[in-house]
Amino acid sequence: MDRTNLSVAAAALSNELSLSSVQMGLLFSAFGWTYSILQIPGGIAVDLVKTRILYPFILIAWSLATLVQGLVSSFAALIGCRMVIGVFEAPSYPCNNKIVTKWFPENERASAIAIYTSGQFIGLAFLMPALAIIQDHFGWRGLFIISGLIGILWAIVWYFFYRDPHEHNSINTAELELVEGEQSIEKGETKQKYTRADFISVFTNKKLWGIYIGQFCLGGTLIFFLTWFPTYLVEFRGLDFIKSGFLASIPFLAAFCGVIASGFTSDYLVKRGVSKELSRKAPIVVGMLLTTCIIGANYTADTFWVITFLSIAFFGNGLASIAWVFVSLLAPRNLVGLVGGCFNAIGGLSAVLIPVIIGVLVNDGDFKPALVFIAGLAVLGSCSYLFLVGKIEKIDNS
Repeated sequence: MDRTNLSVAAAALSNELSLSSVQMGLLFSAFGWTYSILQIPGGIAVDLVKTRILYPFILIAWSLATLVQGLVSSFAALIGCRMVIGVFEAPSYPCNNKIVTKWFPENERASAIAIYTSGQFIGLAFLMPALAIIQDHFGWRGLFIISGLIGILWAIVWYFFYRDPHEHNSINTAELELVEGEQSIEKGETKQKYTRADFISVFTNKKLWGIYIGQFCLGGTLIFFLTWFPTYLVEFRGLDFIKSGFLASIPFLAAFCGVIASGFTSDYLVKRGVSKELSRKAPIVVGMLLTTCIIGANYTADTFWVITFLSIAFFGNGLASIAWVFVSLLAPRNLVGLVGGCFNAIGGLSAVLIPVIIGVLVNDGDFKPALVFIAGLAVLGSCSYLFLVGKIEKIDNS
């Protein structure tokens, strides 16, 4: 919600503050500047600080920055707030993965990850209309203030209710031994200092660059929907603001279906003995190819078909969202954390570059080149998995 409320407020905010599309692109991307740079430091913070303490701290911090957005009036101040949100959200996904690792045995984690990842889509599917209504009643400033207050409230709930497995009253001994036993084995296998050779291998291996590029392309599609999508519906398709909020929820529902279908289907195929090339890679390649359907919106004036093409595209994005599984499939056991940090950092660069590129492409009032650009990213991403990743096998760095 705190990443997306700017996209809902964009039309009203840019009109009131007289911001150009290029300035809006910079504003959309400011979050990604700090978010991508701080992925690896954020992961280190997750290792050093208890999740029960770290999560509410960063949540309150980025919620306060969200709230302050509703109190400022300058472009520079808004940029600063978005950068602060990126700083404190950087550890959030490492936190999520750490929680899943603590609470679920290995053979259940893919499904758990699919469920919490889908939360952002199902949440936004229902929140898009709600955020539009909030803005209609309280203005774009009220939208930021209310969003910030909700985050602060949730941080308090988290602190009082979340516990790690060994601290939770309802967990039984067998469950505790299952999850903590696996963790001790994993830690014993991976505890090792990084060397210069490790860093060289992480940044020079062709297979790893395949998933890095793929994640950047996947993030590019996602960031379009999280930033420019509502503006596209209101300013370039001429839809009523409230109506656009309801229509904008449909692609997020489609993405939710894609995420769930991908995670559970992929795990099912693995358990049935299907090769990793098909069970793991096929959802990503097919999903990215489906994302190219976004270009179809350029060839219709019918709102129904515009939303249909965009929904198919975002369903494809959800289908391809199991890309994280390739970190554990390809990375050497002692480099999973380092590869994961690089993977997420390069993927996060899409949040830095794509909003600005779209802002430049639409500066003359035509959104068609931007949709062609997004489709091109999807083609590039599918090719990276087909031709760079190649056969799925653990990389030997010995």
